[in-house]
Amino acid sequence: MTKTLLSDQDLYLFNEGSHFRLHEKLGAHLLPQEDGTTAASFGLWAPDAEAVYVIGDFNGWAKGTHPLHPQGHSGIWYNYFPDVPRGTIYKYHIVSRYHGYRVDKADPFAFATEEPPRTGSVLWDLAYEWGDQEWMANRHKQNSLHAPMSIYEVHLGSWRRVPEEGNRWMTYRELAPYLVEYIQRLGFTHVEFLPVMEHPYYPSWGYQVTSFFAPTRRYGTPQDLKYLIDQLHQAGIGVILDWVPSHFPTDEHGLKYFDGTHLFEHADPRQGMHQEWGSAVFNYDRNEVRSFLTSSAMFWLEEYHVDGLRVDAVASMLYLDYARQEGEWVPNQYGGRENLGAVHFLRRLNEEIYRTHPDVQVIAEESTSWPMVSRPTYVGGLGFGLKWDMGWMHDTLKYMALEPIYRKYHHNLLSFRMLYAFTENFVLSLSHDEVVHGKKALINKMPGDLWQQFANLRVLYGYMWTQPGKKLLFMGGEIGQRNEWYQEVSLDWHLLQYPEHAGLNRWVADLNRLYREEPALHESETDWTGFQWVDINDAEQSVVSFLRRGHSTPTWILVVCNFTPVPRHNYLVGVPLAGYWEEILNSDAPVYGGSGLGNMGGKEAWWSGWHGRPASLTISVPPLGIVVFRLK
Repeated sequence: MTKTLLSDQDLYLFNEGSHFRLHEKLGAHLLPQEDGTTAASFGLWAPDAEAVYVIGDFNGWAKGTHPLHPQGHSGIWYNYFPDVPRGTIYKYHIVSRYHGYRVDKADPFAFATEEPPRTGSVLWDLAYEWGDQEWMANRHKQNSLHAPMSIYEVHLGSWRRVPEEGNRWMTYRELAPYLVEYIQRLGFTHVEFLPVMEHPYYPSWGYQVTSFFAPTRRYGTPQDLKYLIDQLHQAGIGVILDWVPSHFPTDEHGLKYFDGTHLFEHADPRQGMHQEWGSAVFNYDRNEVRSFLTSSAMFWLEEYHVDGLRVDAVASMLYLDYARQEGEWVPNQYGGRENLGAVHFLRRLNEEIYRTHPDVQVIAEESTSWPMVSRPTYVGGLGFGLKWDMGWMHDTLKYMALEPIYRKYHHNLLSFRMLYAFTENFVLSLSHDEVVHGKKALINKMPGDLWQQFANLRVLYGYMWTQPGKKLLFMGGEIGQRNEWYQEVSLDWHLLQYPEHAGLNRWVADLNRLYREEPALHESETDWTGFQWVDINDAEQSVVSFLRRGHSTPTWILVVCNFTPVPRHNYLVGVPLAGYWEEILNSDAPVYGGSGLGNMGGKEAWWSGWHGRPASLTISVPPLGIVVFRLK
């Protein structure tokens, strides 16, 4: 007989909330036997069950033939059975001790699932021969806060489809060569996938997760996803996964009301239900729930070699009154609105991840001013490595949507960000959320005629890429797609045949190239040492200018942005040193679709003070354009 995978120590750590590899113990596992056959073990947490049975195609879905047995007082049920083959479809039939409740549940720890709308779990192994050893050995350099991080955000089912075959989505393996080639050509350092964890409702984009340990079967097997990640790594591209520990859907086969009790969620709907999303909220006060979620995070980092997790909807976790009116929420023990259980969970999660994997990044999507989100826990922070700068995103898009003639009255939308820019380690994001639900595609947010729209978008991207902070752009933004993103269709790739769209695509590629090649633009993105305003007060002309500098090189980079369609000739800019300042990037170059106004390759600065600096140079700033200079 096969020895149980579970030890007394496993049970103790699980109930204590300190078991962070539960996927190695619970769920279904193939077990080779001494006689050459294969058995399967099944482990499930259901403390208020009266009985638990494994049902599946191996036993005709009989609900009483293959029982699990309770393991002490841990709440875990466990057993193993001979001759259950790989690929078996199964569920758990749970008989609750309350109200005569009976239900068939998918395995919370399943490694694979049926393709939706079917909801069964699939007995599967995770064996795969990786070829990314070089990447894994050196990725600490690519994931460092001092390294360039330019992230291309992708929804796998709608990046590229196969119209010749009924508009079907591509598999993980089919996507691999196209995605690798495209990201390499555009120069992004990382790709971020919208949640790949199995989800029953496709239009949720993956944010309504039912299987926290299984990739969606829509695009292939676990090995197929590993292949995609492997190919990206071998091409020098990092992989970040969206991860959703904030809520889960209420589908009957999922986690909700799991064993006839509110096991994973709070029983009180003022705590256990998300009002806006109609989904259940995890009970972070429960030790076993924290073990479950932390194990999920560790699983994707270790089994799938991912380089980071972007944690969705952190604000909804931190605040007990999130999206709730007065009387619809329960204060914490001190009478406050902070979710102390969630704070404890997030801190412990980040401590464990960075302790075991210091070469990855955990990124918070946190939309409020909660302090020290990306600061270490030992100084009172939440322990994330990075945080999305939602304020920058909203302010900048609001500014760019204005007709240029009115921008001088809202200059503070550009300048305000630098008052807080280094209080966190920020990612400047133009994400999927900004191009759906009637918000319009980025190009359609821009005012003016066709030429002005594209010029506006080029100066927006240029301003974003030269500001301190890591970068994130959702797919389609790099080609100037006019349609809002829709998960059921491919990006409008045909647009690249038109010069405006092709020029924008090339502009993004050149911004990524400059960002990667110039230490001044990426080495000091999290402190003031790498940034200086030259002039933030020229609201009348809607021009801003600033300097960037790295810590490994004395090279100065000068950036000047003009947010009006009026060219600025003989524009005087103060600089730290006299000498020849080479124009290394100009968004108005004809190759990008611009008018061709520039500085003939560079300008000479003289020892004539301006803007409080000892030298100055006189330049031309193109309409709705950005020019970047480097001191030779």
